[in-house]
Amino acid sequence: MLKFNEEEFTSQLSSAVALRPEIEALVAQLGDGVKNVYFLGAGGSYAEMMPYALLLQTKSTLPGTAAIAQEFVLAPDTAFGEGSLAVFVSATGSTPDVNTAIEWAKAQGATTVGFTGEAESPFATSLDHVFLSSAHSYDIQLLLLVTGLLNARGEFADYERFADQLALMPTLMVDVAKKADSKASVFANKHKDVEYLFVVGSGNVWGYAYLYSMCVLEECQWLHTTRVHAAEFFHGSLELIEKDTTTLLFYGEDETRPLMDRVRNFVDLYSDDVTVFDTADYALEGFDSAYRALVSPLVIGTAASRLSAHLELVRNHRLDVRRYYRVVEY
Repeated sequence: MLKFNEEEFTSQLSSAVALRPEIEALVAQLGDGVKNVYFLGAGGSYAEMMPYALLLQTKSTLPGTAAIAQEFVLAPDTAFGEGSLAVFVSATGSTPDVNTAIEWAKAQGATTVGFTGEAESPFATSLDHVFLSSAHSYDIQLLLLVTGLLNARGEFADYERFADQLALMPTLMVDVAKKADSKASVFANKHKDVEYLFVVGSGNVWGYAYLYSMCVLEECQWLHTTRVHAAEFFHGSLELIEKDTTTLLFYGEDETRPLMDRVRNFVDLYSDDVTVFDTADYALEGFDSAYRALVSPLVIGTAASRLSAHLELVRNHRLDVRRYYRVVEY
């Protein structure tokens, strides 16, 4: 497949799975001292953690919040401080907004924990607890942390079986990437000259829809996009749908699928250019169906990564090219 090193990909996800003993040790160390959890990030790192705040909000009495780090530092929740667990992720370890928030969170008395692959970065060296892996996504690590916290509170009795099954993810995500590749190629070739498109998601894949629109289509491909939550689609966005409006729907498998169905029914009626990436289309052989919704963010991210590779090729626009981001002062 185009720009896909199966051995490297599998190794990266396996390095995330291998963090399980360390993460479980942290959860045991924290005990019942955590009064709330805040997932603080910027851009993609904020979006990638949205599903895990939602997981706490819907499955636990432990308060969980995802917030934009820079804004949170200026206008924090009054509940943040001693007893708060502040969670961060960073691919480069050098994002100023995130690193400033780490230092600020520590000054407020919060415990800071983060995931990265850059051991010597300012991000890694400033955290109270840092977990290192070569994985380019943080879904497995965040799932282990959050479901571990739930388990410690008696709110997820299936933790051991679920955590065991996460060991299947490296191989299963290879299968997802291979199956998604042809659809990704078709979409990229058809839309290489598109000027504007919608990206829609809901529930625990809404964060990835947000991320993909902002951090890939806009930042890496300079495409004009509208990202909209399925529940909000009918409060303005529907008026922009025409026969030739390109719409990209990201489906997960949690309780919010009916929201996506409603959007799909509408856009199928009024547009001739609708593409669906649905986590339910991937078999995940051997993985317990009861846990499929939990891994939907990882599945949709893996599928969409194939779309990125093909867009880069057909648009002749490398994913690492920027005009302004980290290029000019702002």
